[in-house]
Amino acid sequence: MALADRAGVVHADLHSGRDPRLINDHNRCMRGLGGSVLAVRGGPPSAARGKRGARVSVAAGMVIALAGCGAGSAPNSPSRTTATASPSPTVPTDTAPAPSSPRTTTACTTARVVGGWPVSRLAAQVVTVPVLDFALANVTSEVRAGVGGVLFLGAGTAPADLGARVRALQGHAPAHTRLLVMADEEGGGVSRLSPVVSPVPWPRDMARTMTTAEVRALAGRVGRQMLAAGVTVDLAPVADVDARPGPSASNPDGARSFSGDPATAAAYSIAFMQGLADGGVLPVVKHFPGLGGSTGNTDVGPSTTQPLTALTSSALVPFRAAVRSGAPAVMVSNASVPGLTRSPSSLSPRVIGDLLERQLDFHGLVVTDSLSAGAILTGGRTLAQATVEAIAAGADLVLFGSTLTAADTAQLSATAVRHSYDTVVAALVAAVADDRLPVARLRAAALHVALAAHDNLCD
Repeated sequence: MALADRAGVVHADLHSGRDPRLINDHNRCMRGLGGSVLAVRGGPPSAARGKRGARVSVAAGMVIALAGCGAGSAPNSPSRTTATASPSPTVPTDTAPAPSSPRTTTACTTARVVGGWPVSRLAAQVVTVPVLDFALANVTSEVRAGVGGVLFLGAGTAPADLGARVRALQGHAPAHTRLLVMADEEGGGVSRLSPVVSPVPWPRDMARTMTTAEVRALAGRVGRQMLAAGVTVDLAPVADVDARPGPSASNPDGARSFSGDPATAAAYSIAFMQGLADGGVLPVVKHFPGLGGSTGNTDVGPSTTQPLTALTSSALVPFRAAVRSGAPAVMVSNASVPGLTRSPSSLSPRVIGDLLERQLDFHGLVVTDSLSAGAILTGGRTLAQATVEAIAAGADLVLFGSTLTAADTAQLSATAVRHSYDTVVAALVAAVADDRLPVARLRAAALHVALAAHDNLCD
């Protein structure tokens, strides 16, 4: 099938019954309300200073503005109101009826509910907590507080009853919310859910030995097995364009990439993405704007992508094609982009707002790569500081946690994760309080997470 034909295929999310492009349409509607209302993919934190009075008006109008884009039973449904009664005409008599007063009722929407959450609840919604070796009981308190998702890390064997354990954890979540339960199931050596998910080849081997139709069918099986185990989000496919050896300490991609040819990488990334959606799982296309040809592995330390001028004709090709094919979520890398930003991409409004949203016209869920990576923390930046920077830059959901070293793994204990979570949430709340993070940006991020999880807060 030609790439142009594949780009026209709309993949249905069987788990929710929704086309991910409708979610993108909803988010586009939200942004269409204007930057003064939502401050969505906002500028750098400094841009928020000196606008306190204007932001008061923004907050006051937030609930009403958000309701205009719906998000109750369907992402594009308009808010419903009863017809307003017309005043009775004036009659020249002492007994003329008085004009009737306009009476309206407003339908409940998920957007309206999220718009009324306190800042601490919004902050919890935009955080994903790591779970080491399927120890789900370790994050019960975070789930009860309203965390947006959980991410499986570690090399442990997935238990046969993982689905039942996830359902038990879900029971602790706030009413009418669903956790985004995440894992990396890319193929080859990157598989977190063995043996409940059957092994599949490395992406490079898939592209070398299989058709795109076969890859889509294979990814559909992966999605169904993940969903049966209670895992609703796959941090895949890798849409990077890379032909080098790896993955390794110097190259994060290697065989994780489908191809060093942009068109081939695009075709197979879309096939894998659509297959996951066929199986009922939310695919997350990564690592924007492309790690192929990067100078190093961001898990280890700082790295740069190819220059912006080179990205346009190579690394951006699969991402542009995936967005046009309805990609519901994109992970942003921690590499900086020469010619665009010196900051890690996950913390850069130039990458998220200018490149991903405006140039590629993406309006779905924006997820960070792990903010525990060496590229983020080198130089003294803390996880809490990085989280505030990422949300301010336009990210919707932050990830943290690493198993790169023994010290990193130790930070995944129940006590350490709880401390990290508390610190991150407190940092977001403080950033809103002192105007470093517009509350409208935090609300928008929290709503994007709710839409991705298919929450219906009006049930």
